[in-house]
Amino acid sequence: MALTTAEKFKSMVKGDFAVSSGSPLPYGASVIRSGINFSVFSKHATEVTLVLYIRDDAESILELPLDPNQNRTGDVWHICVHGLDPGIRYCYRMDRAPNEAPLIHRFDKKLALLDPYASAVVGRLGWGVPNRKPNGIKQRHCALIESQFDWGLDRPLNIPLAESIIYELHVRGFTRHPSSGVSKPGTFAGLIEKIPYLQSLGMTAVELMPIYDFDEDENPRTNPLTGEKLVDYWGYNPISFFAPTTAYSSDMCDSGPVDEFKQLVKSLHAAGIEVILDVVFNHTAEGGEAGQTFAFRGLDNSIYYMIDPVTGEYLNYSGCGNTLNCNHPVLRELVVQALHYWVTEMHVDGFRFDLASILGRGQDGTVLASPPLIEELALDPVLANTKLIAEAWDAAGLYQVGSFPSWGRWAEWNGKFRDDIRRFLKGDPGMVSALATRLVGSPDLYTGNSREPWHSINFVTCHDGFTLADLVSYNGKHNEANGE
Repeated sequence: MALTTAEKFKSMVKGDFAVSSGSPLPYGASVIRSGINFSVFSKHATEVTLVLYIRDDAESILELPLDPNQNRTGDVWHICVHGLDPGIRYCYRMDRAPNEAPLIHRFDKKLALLDPYASAVVGRLGWGVPNRKPNGIKQRHCALIESQFDWGLDRPLNIPLAESIIYELHVRGFTRHPSSGVSKPGTFAGLIEKIPYLQSLGMTAVELMPIYDFDEDENPRTNPLTGEKLVDYWGYNPISFFAPTTAYSSDMCDSGPVDEFKQLVKSLHAAGIEVILDVVFNHTAEGGEAGQTFAFRGLDNSIYYMIDPVTGEYLNYSGCGNTLNCNHPVLRELVVQALHYWVTEMHVDGFRFDLASILGRGQDGTVLASPPLIEELALDPVLANTKLIAEAWDAAGLYQVGSFPSWGRWAEWNGKFRDDIRRFLKGDPGMVSALATRLVGSPDLYTGNSREPWHSINFVTCHDGFTLADLVSYNGKHNEANGE
């Protein structure tokens, strides 16, 4: 017999149920002795509601409006719910009254918004399966988990960058085909089974294309040959910066993706292989003016994104419809805290920053001489031994290969190495001198000003553009299967 709402509510309460004002720090949901503290930033909201859910229920079980006089400190809203244990799921609703600038402030109290600091995001039904409620609105929930993973004696490998050989791979694509021979294809667990293969190649690190939660369902294209709906396969449309995606986990319980990813890192470290994450802090899956709202747009649009202060239009330096306002203090703190989490809690060894030049733009989009976020990451004591690798350009023409602000710490994807090597192999005339320059460490780019040859990440192909086979087989793009 199905439980009533009251019975479900009773089942999630341990001890005496009560609420109190709570604390503004730390952000996110935190377990305390008597319950759970919830904290979320919003400067411009005037109404905030904490929404609680039980596992697998689409409808909320309890909604707690926050009193701005009791549950707000500065621009941080907070509440402590006593009697709750980890396992609860939650979101927020936000509104602004009066909403005198609807294009700048995009609050909608009908939407359940994700917590930017949540370490687990749940609710999807499987890879490529639209997780929509009956009203057509996508719904993910945050889950508060307590991971009991045993790291044993695992420690960072700290392999010098000058000795690193990095293998870029896509977690799903690397093991999805039957030829991979793994028992759990397309997952973190499946990748563990391929570690002996990676060892045989002599790799010192794997660079994983985005593995935190993203929206693969938002691809409007179909395969022109089969009519099959396509997905956003690469993962460069993030929804959360803390939560590993359930799409890459063979364990679908709330803590499954976190624990399975930790086991992957521990297993790779045991094999002498570091883990570098491809992170996307330049835009999100919420897109442009007509995009879907998951979190940031509904929490405080004008803070999280670069927008025109008059029209509310998004400044689009990413080419993906929006640009995160990375040098706003609130965003800087979010990025730093996310990286701290992946290093301290998930034992990650380094990061490759997608379109990293955007991190050097000010809040109005201007290029900064000494970008606060890039400097903060370079000098951060927790990240002192963490590899920082920049894709030193953006989609608006800013190209900083050899000139990315480094403070002696940042390495760069050397796009000039890629281009010169390709031209030489293709047989373009006059490329011998350029080839020699690249093979001796690109001294024209990485000598002096705290730059060394090992700050150049040399590559010929990557996830963008031609595969290695296509590079030597075609003169032009031929992406027939995805309609391009």
